[in-house]
Amino acid sequence: MTEIKGKIHSFESFGTVDGPGVRFVVFFSGCPMRCRYCHNPDTWAAKIPPDQYTVREVLDKMEKNIPFYRSGGITATGGEPLLQMDFLTELFEAAKADGIHTCLDTSGATFDRSDSKKLDKFQRLLAATDLVMLDIKHTENDEHLRLTGRENGNILDFASYLEACGKPFRIRHVLVPTVTDSKEQLAALGKLIKGFKNLESFELLPYHDMGRVKYEALGIPYPMNGVPVATAEDVARAKEIIDSAI
Repeated sequence: MTEIKGKIHSFESFGTVDGPGVRFVVFFSGCPMRCRYCHNPDTWAAKIPPDQYTVREVLDKMEKNIPFYRSGGITATGGEPLLQMDFLTELFEAAKADGIHTCLDTSGATFDRSDSKKLDKFQRLLAATDLVMLDIKHTENDEHLRLTGRENGNILDFASYLEACGKPFRIRHVLVPTVTDSKEQLAALGKLIKGFKNLESFELLPYHDMGRVKYEALGIPYPMNGVPVATAEDVARAKEIIDSAI
């Protein structure tokens, strides 16, 4: 049997914002969404063939600095790791067997509970996943479609599925002035958060334009021209609205 290999964009040895503690972060290649504010457009597709690694090769890279990860672990991000479900599952199962904390950073865009075979794969993956960090781009479906190129029904359903499974998760939301910062959208986000008992935390991330240079390097027009970065004041205002709805 041929060993599964994962298509990997890059690694970060000492991640501190991708889950608890110090993390070994694996950036998977490929993503089904095209978020207008994405700061990793180089992970979307394979203009340049991505490197391929076996599970053991990934964990061997982590082993070099394993003492630093004792209070942290491994995080799969991207791109979208769920596009490589079989490799991701084997990676997390092997990590768990080695006593390593596993964290999945995902948009949830591939979730589909109507597909029994796919749902079985999700259940197996979640059994090896200690924490899920779920990105909620926008609560309103039409705005989500305009922002990412995809609807959000299955993403919100994935959040409900995590809750039903009792799986610890965190929600992340990028605050983009004029795009995701309306009072109505933020209040809806607060009501959504209020319904989850297994939610460990909520992170409101200010939009920045540091990914602009990647678009230029790839020859892709930057879609957020004219959109201001989010300030500390913007974040504070948004948190007030969200908190008032919780």
